[in-house]
Amino acid sequence: MDGFEGKTAGRAALTYPHGDTVPGVGKTMEVAPDVFWVRMPLPFSLQWINLWLIDDGPKGWTIVDTGMPLEDTKTAWRKIFDEQLGGRPVWRVIVTHMHPDHIGNAGWLSRKFPESEFWISRLEYITCRMLVADTGREAPRAGTDFYNAAGWTEDQIETYRARFGGFGRGVSQLPDAYRRLEGGMEFDMAGQIWQVVVGNGHSPEHACLYCPELNVLISGDQLLPKISSNVSVFPTEPGADPLKDWLDSCEKLKSSIAADVLVLPAHNEPFTGAHDRLSHLIRGHEVALKRLLQRLTQEPRRVVDIFPAIFGRKIGEDVLSMATGEAIAHLNCLIARGQAVVEADDKGVNWYRAG
Repeated sequence: MDGFEGKTAGRAALTYPHGDTVPGVGKTMEVAPDVFWVRMPLPFSLQWINLWLIDDGPKGWTIVDTGMPLEDTKTAWRKIFDEQLGGRPVWRVIVTHMHPDHIGNAGWLSRKFPESEFWISRLEYITCRMLVADTGREAPRAGTDFYNAAGWTEDQIETYRARFGGFGRGVSQLPDAYRRLEGGMEFDMAGQIWQVVVGNGHSPEHACLYCPELNVLISGDQLLPKISSNVSVFPTEPGADPLKDWLDSCEKLKSSIAADVLVLPAHNEPFTGAHDRLSHLIRGHEVALKRLLQRLTQEPRRVVDIFPAIFGRKIGEDVLSMATGEAIAHLNCLIARGQAVVEADDKGVNWYRAG
């Protein structure tokens, strides 16, 4: 999921108002009125996730995103609860989307504060429940066929079989009920009106939270300053075009927020320059699509053959599935635009060419 965020998309002209100052583990740092930055470790290459603790007045506190259900993370949360809450409870847990580093502790927090409400968009909740339900299942044929079609070796497919169903290990048991977030919704938080701006492509119905009065955007993974969020096709919907969804979402977000908004991202540091960054992300994908089309004009290629055109580097086994998903997203986008076609050979392997 978030262990691999796709290619590094270069740098836009961004400003980091807090410089290199970050909160320590188990500590908080106020970055906007009543909005506190929490930083938790991750057990993969991204290393850290940003979470947000909001002083929500007499009701108590709101948490936005939760971290993974690691003992170190839970210990850090307990320290924050002891030192920060001032005797008031967490009354609301909001999750931007269903990837384990964001939703992993939602159930644990909800049980720790049993009167709290769990807020999430419908597709994120349902998709997470679906993926958790795969725990203990054997890998389906749809999955092995999908990766065979991409050009994986039998050893690589066997690794997929062995790892299948692992999503649930990164998510504590979810709350059995939720309050739905949806695009255009407005709600009160910390005495201000916040708006929900939904994005797609990285996840099914990602909720960003925007407060025009504070000029703050809690962006989750929908807008990151230094890395480009992974946009993937999965075996459950092999013909999907999530890259179009992603590009459309970048345009929508740009039209929905102020250019000088303070962005509170899930990874890296808070920044300003959102419009420049969104334009840069769009250009980066369009350049990758153009480079990919040039490769397909030369000769037919499998998914595994086109990694250099998308990522500009060698892909290791640890991120093979996410790189495959993102490569197929670019290929499917070209097909949807009428610029490429695909044909399967007698072994079920897909070959793509310009068309």
